[in-house]
Amino acid sequence: NAGTEADVFICIYGERGDTGSRQLLRSQKPKKFLKGQMDTFAVEAVHLGHLGKIVIGHNGLGSGNGWFLEKVVIKDPVTDLDYTFLCHRWLDQGQDDGNIARELTVTDASTFPGRQELELKKEEAWAAEKWKFQEGNTLQFYNKLTRGFIRLSPDSRVDALGDKTDKYGKVFFTWMY
Repeated sequence: NAGTEADVFICIYGERGDTGSRQLLRSQKPKKFLKGQMDTFAVEAVHLGHLGKIVIGHNGLGSGNGWFLEKVVIKDPVTDLDYTFLCHRWLDQGQDDGNIARELTVTDASTFPGRQELELKKEEAWAAEKWKFQEGNTLQFYNKLTRGFIRLSPDSRVDALGDKTDKYGKVFFTWMY
């Protein structure tokens, strides 16, 4: 019961103004605002510059209108920036504080110190390691507990016996964790 059948509205605020209240009508999913579902909407507006906050809520109508909102991510097609607005609260007259609308401020790197650095390190690590997952490569891991190898093949097969070479005599990459 974390989804809603109520009409959901959003107002996006940026350094150059706001969108005004807009109803979120057409999701890319057949049924919108279901529990555990991510919905995607297109909102047409003039470019607002850097975004600072949103107000999101619903009209409280319909059966099961209470809604648990995890977060909103807005992708700016002009700047190619993503703006994240964390909520993790109920918009429900009978839950939490009873509000059916929330004002959310953008979550940026200053909210989580080191976030940009962590993202950069993640990108660098993936750039260095992605070759292992390219077509044709097979991964082999050594399990200290069982003292045996586990082989992950490109076709999604898992071989828990994992010899050190295959029928072609190739040696597999082995990492010990």
